[in-house]
Amino acid sequence: MKQQAVPYFVFDGEAADALAFYEKVFDGEVTEKQTFGEADFPTPPEADERILHARLKKGPLFFMVSDSFPGSPVQTGNHLALVLEMETEDEIRKYYERLRDGGEVLMELQDTFWGATYAKVKDRFGRIWDLNLEKQ
Repeated sequence: MKQQAVPYFVFDGEAADALAFYEKVFDGEVTEKQTFGEADFPTPPEADERILHARLKKGPLFFMVSDSFPGSPVQTGNHLALVLEMETEDEIRKYYERLRDGGEVLMELQDTFWGATYAKVKDRFGRIWDLNLEKQ
């Protein structure tokens, strides 16, 4: 793996406000931000301004935020995921198989529109893991 697990906070329409708040709190920098409306897949109009994905960084502090998709309420258990940045195809497949054993696949391992191989898995203890392999 490339680094430690990265916190990923999920909000219900408040991600932009939370991101602005955390940016001020930590004197951080938003290094990436995309709304559902900017994504390369169809979304309902009410999702257009919601944050699909954003990153905030300040020195070694680094975390990600997003809004839930409309109609997918944020609940204890789905409001936080740990992101693991992988280095090889073999590594992402290994962790995908291990984490899904006794758990639930929330998004199959697949190539994505953002240029990565990605999967989302809820492990047997209810923890959500985002597995990401950036394509070179």
